[in-house]
Amino acid sequence: MTEFRIIEEPEQLTAGIRRQVRTTELPAFFDDAFHEVFDALREAGVAPAGAPYARYRGPVGETVDVEAGFPVLEAFSGGEIVGGALPAGRAVEAVHTGSYDALHETYEAIETWLGEKGLTASADMWEIYESGPESDPDPATWRTRVVWPVSGT
Repeated sequence: MTEFRIIEEPEQLTAGIRRQVRTTELPAFFDDAFHEVFDALREAGVAPAGAPYARYRGPVGETVDVEAGFPVLEAFSGGEIVGGALPAGRAVEAVHTGSYDALHETYEAIETWLGEKGLTASADMWEIYESGPESDPDPATWRTRVVWPVSGT
């Protein structure tokens, strides 16, 4: 069972690649974007300030407006890489353990929980990939932190 909690998320500067992507092509987009951003940061002598993230802007359907990259300590951009920030504010946080294929179940559970608490979810949300295929080939060990800004009581 995934536990949810309300947090005050601090602003986090980011360097990422933003595109409109078919949901079926997300794995390939993430692989390319994470490598491209990481390589650009390394080439500039900048270390990522944490685990990779994916920010979803708006609803997820057949296509999605998505940004993928890494948190950074100072503004960074170049080429297709855009500087930005994961916004500060009140959010629900959940840690999904397991395959990315089951992430939709965590989102459905968050939506149910938010409804029970009288909270409204933002159109944007993000995932932080604390561990995944790069660290362990066993999907049962993968940890994804889901952060979804909220408003309401």
